Amino acid sequence: MTRGEAAPARADALYSRLKAYEGRAAAAGTGKDPVNEPMIRHWCEAMGDANPAYQGPDAIAPPAMLQAWTMGGLSGHRGRTAAQDELFELLDGAGFTSVVATDCEQEYLRPLRPGDRITFDAVIESVSERKSTKLGTGYFVTTRMNVRAGDELAGTHRFRILKYAPAARTPAGDRPQQSQRQRQRPQRPRPVINRDNAGFWDGVADHRLLIQRCAGCGTLRFPWLPGCAACGSPDWDTVAASGAGTVFSYVVMHHPPFPAFDPPYAVGLIELAEGVRIVSNVVGVPYDKVRIGMPVELEFLRVDEEWELPVFRGAQERLDGGAG
Repeated sequence: MTRGEAAPARADALYSRLKAYEGRAAAAGTGKDPVNEPMIRHWCEAMGDANPAYQGPDAIAPPAMLQAWTMGGLSGHRGRTAAQDELFELLDGAGFTSVVATDCEQEYLRPLRPGDRITFDAVIESVSERKSTKLGTGYFVTTRMNVRAGDELAGTHRFRILKYAPAARTPAGDRPQQSQRQRQRPQRPRPVINRDNAGFWDGVADHRLLIQRCAGCGTLRFPWLPGCAACGSPDWDTVAASGAGTVFSYVVMHHPPFPAFDPPYAVGLIELAEGVRIVSNVVGVPYDKVRIGMPVELEFLRVDEEWELPVFRGAQERLDGGAG
């Protein structure tokens, strides 16, 4: 066998080993809490969702909370199997050492109500053939979780990641001069851009934060969705946010560490002047000075040569003035 023939043969052999993991169990467990009204209320308040279906004696849980009932918290779940770790170790050993989440897909089959006890089981559903992407060459791994209320299937959650070998970098002579720290710093993960949110990211590229507005009832909504939750209309246009807002809630991230970020840092749920909310970084003030109700202003942060993100700058001088 020649050297040229050896590489495809190795790739075929690896793919056969990867495919053997399809259908293997990845996790199983029981939700740590039953479906409950406080969690539903907190979710709706954070998302700004006032749908009456989620309130009162006959309330159901928002369908998008499906995964929330399966989360293990900081202590995790004990029902995780070794299969997914083995699969990732096999990919790591073959040079596919980087990972990025690409998309998730949920299917809702039965409304969940307060008091429902949740069980779940997850399997490695599929491993794609080797794919070439802008990030690099790798394999898409899809995990499917079935979520049950009692004996009834309530929904499914598919989560897809790309395990890849990073593409070769542009030769140093063709790149703008950077500091040693910039050259060594890993890239931030890229958002998943699809037909439902592409317009938002086009706006960011033009330094505009665009909010969807329903053409039927005029309700503003964020994040972007294909239809209006208030009246169901699929028609919409956009309005540009003024950029003014306040910190509605926030967390300070200490753990887990991620190579592209420098903890601790503040992540805020920002209530815009227009009334919708967005999750973003709070910058310009120390992480331990961020406070609920703090006024912030939109700006766009360049995180690398290709990418900018909307962030919100707190006014330190206004903080200091208020402290007196």
